[in-house]
Amino acid sequence: MSNRWKQRKIDRSTVLGQHHKFSMQPVSDTIRQLQLGGAKLISPQELASKLEENRPLRVKLGVDPTAPDLHLGHSVGLSKLRQFQELGHQAILVIGDFTTMVGDPTGRSSTRPMLSHDEVMANAETYKTQAFKILDPARTEIVFNGDWFAKMSFMEVIRLNSEVTLQQMLQREDFKSRIDEATPVFLHELQYPLMQGWDSVMIAADVELGGTDQLFNILVGRDLQKAHQQPQQVACILPILEGLDGVQKMSKSLGNYIGLTEPASSMFGKVMSISDELMARYYQVLFNETVPPGHLMEAKKTLASKIVARFHGQAAARAAQEEFDLRFARRDLAAAELPAVSLKDFGEDLVSAVVAAYVQGFQITKSRAEARRLIEQGSIQWRGQKITDPKVKPSFRPGDVLKLDKTRAVRFKE
Repeated sequence: MSNRWKQRKIDRSTVLGQHHKFSMQPVSDTIRQLQLGGAKLISPQELASKLEENRPLRVKLGVDPTAPDLHLGHSVGLSKLRQFQELGHQAILVIGDFTTMVGDPTGRSSTRPMLSHDEVMANAETYKTQAFKILDPARTEIVFNGDWFAKMSFMEVIRLNSEVTLQQMLQREDFKSRIDEATPVFLHELQYPLMQGWDSVMIAADVELGGTDQLFNILVGRDLQKAHQQPQQVACILPILEGLDGVQKMSKSLGNYIGLTEPASSMFGKVMSISDELMARYYQVLFNETVPPGHLMEAKKTLASKIVARFHGQAAARAAQEEFDLRFARRDLAAAELPAVSLKDFGEDLVSAVVAAYVQGFQITKSRAEARRLIEQGSIQWRGQKITDPKVKPSFRPGDVLKLDKTRAVRFKE
């Protein structure tokens, strides 16, 4: 491990030497820009010292490809990384092909299922492509942490473990709460913060980006860098974007996400479905803006257009808004392009139909209790008529439209 670290040190010196013409704006201006959007630096003084070296910083963002696609929550870190690039710095995107197999325990009340390396690498291919919807490829270095973890001997793993204590690891809130609740914490989960920290050593990170839930892991990286005579990375802590439910972190596994590559009309419609409170949060976190004055529906359309334009372009954003207006504002659902959902899996009762329509049409999970509540409050319309009795058993036909709420409707197919 020590020889490998020496080689990495040489690599870092070489990389830094290639940017001798680097020039930047005043340090105070840079720090002020980087703190936009709710970002917190640990610490601004350390970052100022690094910036005063007048060289491109190596800015790390780690992503674990647990699912095939990136979503809007991922865009928060990627956008901050792009901001560093625009200020002249080098982005290091660490794809965690090995850490994904361990599974990040952050915020988990139970052990995360382990994925095979083949599953992880298939997901990683889409991550590499989709990340460049935001990042500048010319200033991005993509690395896989399997490049070093796969080569470590068992003795090297033991030595790495000897650099942290069990007491340190048990300071993590999720570990402590699970122990208090007599929920198992497996030894492999304790490796995750150590692995993420070692990534920072191997790439000689000057800065690491992460959500508020990643602070512990980033600080482990600082400790390991110090132990290996490397300048400690600055932690750039970013707000976590809530999902469409406005409660839990945006996640594909929870079904409360907006995918970066999903169709513009779907992306627009999902934004229009969020609460007014969550709209204000999205404006702040994604664009560092406040909700514009005027009618809240128009403000939400503006937000939806801005998000769609970021990933699909202005023309797609205009088309998505026109489609939304056609579908809902003008109530012309018969002429609108709607998600087509299959009748065969619906069952006979209306509650089952609503649950299946959300899953098939919008990848959003609704419980039967939630579906029943939507029906009773008059949100569900079939053939243009409200249905408020959950016990109704409609005779759905191909071509029928089921309106689920103010912003979502589906059309049945065979």
